[in-house]
Amino acid sequence: MIIERRIYRDNLDYPESELTEMLIGLAFQMYNRLGYGYQEKYYHRAYSELLNGAGLSYRREQMAIIQFGQKKIGRYFIDFLVKNSVVVEFKVANDFYLQHAKQVLGYLKAIGCKVGLLVLITKSGIKVKRIVNTKSAQSAK
Repeated sequence: MIIERRIYRDNLDYPESELTEMLIGLAFQMYNRLGYGYQEKYYHRAYSELLNGAGLSYRREQMAIIQFGQKKIGRYFIDFLVKNSVVVEFKVANDFYLQHAKQVLGYLKAIGCKVGLLVLITKSGIKVKRIVNTKSAQSAK
């Protein structure tokens, strides 16, 4: 049985906290049914099935454009954008790395969202970090 661990500092109310809790629960369901040892794309497919079953709108491999002034200087492909408000990024790895968190923060800035979930799939279970974009959605655009 996989046990979810939640750590909240100062009882901070995260943006989209109800939705992110639901999305985290779906990630645990996915892992409990599939287990460890698959490529990331198979976890994406399973998570898509769970999102569909929950009736949540989402986009997979959502492209986000990075602009500098009027010029397009790059692009990202986001694993999941749920309800146009929460980014969900999966990684099959043993531990969280700063580059993963920076990647999710870059996604949030590029599309003007406030919160993302970094879902780590490990041999011992699912680990999740919420990444919060402290810049307002208006200033990110």
